[in-house]
Amino acid sequence: MDLHRNLGFLLKDVSRLYTRRFEGRAHALSLTLPQCKALAYLANNEGVSQKRLSELVEIDPMSLVRILDRMEADGWVKRRSDPEDRRARCLAITETGKPIVDRVWELAGETRGEALAGLSTEERAMLIDLLARVHANLLAVKPLAEDGPAQKPEPQPPPVRELR
Repeated sequence: MDLHRNLGFLLKDVSRLYTRRFEGRAHALSLTLPQCKALAYLANNEGVSQKRLSELVEIDPMSLVRILDRMEADGWVKRRSDPEDRRARCLAITETGKPIVDRVWELAGETRGEALAGLSTEERAMLIDLLARVHANLLAVKPLAEDGPAQKPEPQPPPVRELR
């Protein structure tokens, strides 16, 4: 089997290489990929709750709290009480944080430019369109049992023998 013709392999490896390249750039800003994701999603979802941001960036809530603590200490993010739920905190990018978000988008653009080098404008548009359609297909399918690794079957109790 030619692995370079295998869709799953290609998607995973392209993602890995793209991520590694972006992270190399982000390292210059002393940022991690999860921090960049949190900033980017927050910039596009001002006022979002910590819980919702955790869902959007797919980072567990406790890890996100630590990320937000650091960004708040750096003055990039502010937390405020949610007027509808006093237990919840709403998030916003500060004026100090906006240039950092802009820089994250620049890094993403540089990485994207490298990844798509040699593709025409039409090919780039076609690639994005095709991947968006594959994405939509996968979102539309009925979930498997847990949509995770194969589950071991539950151990069954031994059959009951009747005493005669």
